Amino acid sequence: MAYVITGTTTAGSASKRDSRPFPLGVRHTVPGVPDAPDAVNVSVYAPGLAAVDVYYETAPGLWAVAPLTDTVLGIHHGRVHGLHAGSRYGFWPRGAELPAEPGSFQLLLDPYGRGIETDTVRGNPIYYSVCTGEAFDWGTASRPHTPWRDTVIYEAHVRGQTLLHPDIPEELRGTYAGMGHPVMVQYLRDLGITAVELLPVHFHADELHLQELGLANYWGYNTLGFFAPHDGYATRAAREAGAQAVQDELKGMVKSLHEAGIEVLLDVVYNHTAEGTADRPALSWRGLGDETYYRHGPDGSYVDTTGCGNTLDFSEPRVIQLALDSLRYWVQEYHVDGFRFDLAPTLCRGADGRFDPRHPFLVAVAADSVLQDVKLIAEPWDVGPGGWQTGRFPQGWADWNDHFRDSVRSFWLRGQSSTAAGGDKGSLASLAGALAGSAELFADSGRTPLASINFVTAHDGFTLSDLTMFERKHNEANGEENRDGTGENRSYNHGIEGPTDDERISAARALTSRNLMATLAMSLGVPMLTAGDEIGRSQRGNNNAYCQDNELAWVHWNLDDAARRMLSTTRELLRLRRQYLAGQPYRFPADSRQSFLLWFDPEGSPMTPEQWGDPDLRVMQVLTGSGSGSLKGLLVLNGSRSDVEIRLPQESAVRSAAANIGSRFGDTAVPGASYELIFSTALHQEPGRLLSPGDTDTVPANSISLYRA
Repeated sequence: MAYVITGTTTAGSASKRDSRPFPLGVRHTVPGVPDAPDAVNVSVYAPGLAAVDVYYETAPGLWAVAPLTDTVLGIHHGRVHGLHAGSRYGFWPRGAELPAEPGSFQLLLDPYGRGIETDTVRGNPIYYSVCTGEAFDWGTASRPHTPWRDTVIYEAHVRGQTLLHPDIPEELRGTYAGMGHPVMVQYLRDLGITAVELLPVHFHADELHLQELGLANYWGYNTLGFFAPHDGYATRAAREAGAQAVQDELKGMVKSLHEAGIEVLLDVVYNHTAEGTADRPALSWRGLGDETYYRHGPDGSYVDTTGCGNTLDFSEPRVIQLALDSLRYWVQEYHVDGFRFDLAPTLCRGADGRFDPRHPFLVAVAADSVLQDVKLIAEPWDVGPGGWQTGRFPQGWADWNDHFRDSVRSFWLRGQSSTAAGGDKGSLASLAGALAGSAELFADSGRTPLASINFVTAHDGFTLSDLTMFERKHNEANGEENRDGTGENRSYNHGIEGPTDDERISAARALTSRNLMATLAMSLGVPMLTAGDEIGRSQRGNNNAYCQDNELAWVHWNLDDAARRMLSTTRELLRLRRQYLAGQPYRFPADSRQSFLLWFDPEGSPMTPEQWGDPDLRVMQVLTGSGSGSLKGLLVLNGSRSDVEIRLPQESAVRSAAANIGSRFGDTAVPGASYELIFSTALHQEPGRLLSPGDTDTVPANSISLYRA
């Protein structure tokens, strides 16, 4: 296809009022600049360039160039005519020789571009920024504003969630429209989900080494556009219609989920970009201002706290602004309800490279009138110095709680394995801390257990089913000779590595899965499920399936009896969680003055310090509730290899336990006339039995029983 330069088109030389430096990006209407039907304000922060031109497509195959005539503080801006919705465009240093005709080489992408499209030229991808509009009919849909205490998160991949779903129309599977389809929305509602946390939907690119292996970055943690949705998750019809249709399809998904009362949280990656290592070609930020956008060491080389080749420099005001503007855009234009920040400490490192819980980025987010009203979740670690920061993020943030993950896995998986082998049995005290929402971990930052995002699994690592089937990672398909992915999984294969036809082992694995799910559902804090765990999804032992865009990583919906039982169990656990929370005051469990957790040994007596430190003790009872609540719950965990007879706590024991911790809820914590068994992970335990305080009951080996007190 031939490309023609049609000449410059700008009115920017006549008056500074013809364009403005803010807002950045392409805008049809800018305060203080007279509107013109065929003109837009174009502004780009390019501190590394003396002058900038914008190249843009006026018609298929026809390109124009316009100089951005005004410059202030590294921002180049100007009035451009003929750049309209649907136009492809990009930037280039003025005076620099063009390597080829526009449209056949990589122009520098607009960091604020709201759409990105891709062509392939001589076997290589070429990316273009695309001008889009904002109009969308949201109807009566509104953000659900679900309180943290009632939130249940479901971490999912837009493509993998529906690509194999037989009840979703084939043309919609694996797309935004598929995720928003009534079949999927109803499934999530029936399961008890209040928020979907989507793996990155910002436009992303595949790393070179994956391209060479014939693989793709399935997870999407390689962002190329912080304002543009990834078009690979749109339907074919939307992709063919262009960036505006892709944008509208994603908005339609959000609208559909909101109409069902389900929030949408986005996993966002502001810590690095898809430009990779310093030797890779410039795609956007590197060409516009490498020294400013990226963090460099004293020798000029990249400082990499992400493990991805580069690190955005959040000691620079314009980098902070880029992230803030992007976040606000997704809230205001896409109506999303919150964000999970990948490698969040990288965003909070000052000029000295150290994590600062009062970093300007965190202060700016807290003070922002748009962002203070959304859910903010930190992945509280990166690979830089002092990278582990769980519990140190400020008020207003929640943290992915790896302490919870490790404690629960150690008790139910590694502890079970070690018990069978006569080794370390895991820490009962550590598990109790997890059940309590890791309150001590978050106390120093002034936060409560509601700052704890509890998870046993996530996209990164073994699935719930694989935790019970594999003790070693099996990542050979990733092309790195099984060197990638963590070797520390705290898993237990129950005696055989991988799938088995042994019914005894299969039953034991299913029981352990139910124990893990029950612990997650019944702990204080905010539970997060990983898509497919509720139906026993396996990745065949791959604990780093980031490059597996295939059936290994997709959710399978052909459910066998075991999958249906796990699904039923998960639904019941989340139903019981909702029922219990409905019986507590609104401030439960955030206000410790309104809630209690009382711990008892198998005999129904208050736990002693010696018992907490006893490595052989793997049975405990915890009574939870609040002073003004209408429900109390008794959770009994038996992590031993034998059935255990327990004595249900009596009034005297409850008062004693309350006194031991200085609780003023001695009267209200006292159980009623009976305990009712309402759930057991051991399938042969029938709910409905009524027992009196002081009665004994048998809790099966390696199981959890839940009583209404």
